[in-house]
Amino acid sequence: MRATNGGRAPVDDAAGEAGEPGETGADPAGGHGTAAGTPTADTPPGNSDATAGRRTQHGGPPATGAAPGTDTRTAVHRDTVAAVVRQWQAVHPELDTGPMEVIGRINRCAALLQQAEDAPLRRAGLSRPEFDLLGALRRTGHELTPGDLARETFSSGAAVTKRLKQLTERGLVERRGDTRDRRVAHLRLTDTGRDLVDGILPEQLAYETAVLSVLAPEGQDELAGLLAELLGHLEGRTGVLRA
Repeated sequence: MRATNGGRAPVDDAAGEAGEPGETGADPAGGHGTAAGTPTADTPPGNSDATAGRRTQHGGPPATGAAPGTDTRTAVHRDTVAAVVRQWQAVHPELDTGPMEVIGRINRCAALLQQAEDAPLRRAGLSRPEFDLLGALRRTGHELTPGDLARETFSSGAAVTKRLKQLTERGLVERRGDTRDRRVAHLRLTDTGRDLVDGILPEQLAYETAVLSVLAPEGQDELAGLLAELLGHLEGRTGVLRA
């Protein structure tokens, strides 16, 4: 979930900027669908059959319990990604649209989650990248340099410098010069900054708990494990992405 991390873990900075106030969400098919994620009138989400359709099209096993000779594309996925995938299958039936079904849903979930989770940030006058900086200072529990913060939040040095200036002017972060090297600054939260983070984080965690309550605990564990495996692979292959 790119989305949102509640200041607990870094996210790709480029995505964080895109999720600032006013942005409503990502392409539901991960770059392969419609801009707003809305299916056309002749393909309502309720009639979508993305995953099962792909299995049949590519010679995979039929759905469990399907009668011989029966069209196995009967699984109904009631979300916008399924509708977009079905449209692409009609246009390019020779292509395996399976990746859209995974990446598209990850992107769509991340966009919707971030949209809701950013509400308390907007009330506090913060952007997501700014809160990530505050969260990094809070969760590490000690002073950090701008370079440390860039690594913690997957951000560029220039972006961190700009945000720190704004946060310092607001009295949320304070800076201390290095006695041995005047070019180095050490940063920490002010009392106001710490109280702000501590006030926002429980609200975000409560929202995340409510969202995930639709999944059984074992389902949440399985999903967390699969996402961790995918994320670990991507981070190892692409390295740290910074903006």
